[in-house]
Amino acid sequence: MEIAVTYDYRCPFARLAHLYVLDALAAGTDLDVRFVPFCSGQLHVAEGQADIWDRPADDSGLLALQASVVVRDDHPDAFLAVHRDLFAVRHVHGRRLDEASVRAVLADRGLDADGIVADIAQGKALQRVREEHEWAAEVHGAWGVPTFVVGDRAAFVRLTEAPADEADARRGLERIVGLVGGWPELHELKHTTLDR
Repeated sequence: MEIAVTYDYRCPFARLAHLYVLDALAAGTDLDVRFVPFCSGQLHVAEGQADIWDRPADDSGLLALQASVVVRDDHPDAFLAVHRDLFAVRHVHGRRLDEASVRAVLADRGLDADGIVADIAQGKALQRVREEHEWAAEVHGAWGVPTFVVGDRAAFVRLTEAPADEADARRGLERIVGLVGGWPELHELKHTTLDR
């Protein structure tokens, strides 16, 4: 089964959801996952302002999204590790997703950071991020991350903790996919309180 999941490396909830996805993939889930960049900064563009696509330097997460699509499309064997590492820059190490941090992640995974940054400078990666963001927003009504797309149904999913292990991740991801894609009558479920 194919699914898609949106991400922005700045969002802690996207990180938690993607840990489920990454660990479930490591556990051997048979889901085919499409990783879809989604720029939260574009959502906050005020009326009358230029789109973030026209001023990418104004968005603190857009460089990491661009690097991720270059790696995903041109170096797929390294993508899952780079994806995990880019989330860790912000949410584990507490650093900004600036060029130095992005370059460090790429180099740590044996990739040509200079080449990837040069590729980004050509604008093709920005165009891919924009197209995929717009696909999620316009086709599936995505308004945030993480949004899971299963078939023609999509849902924003917020998890509160990382998976305990790969088996837990696989079970969790399968639950999400089952709710989003397999129960069309379910429109909204939100706990009124949290135990944590």
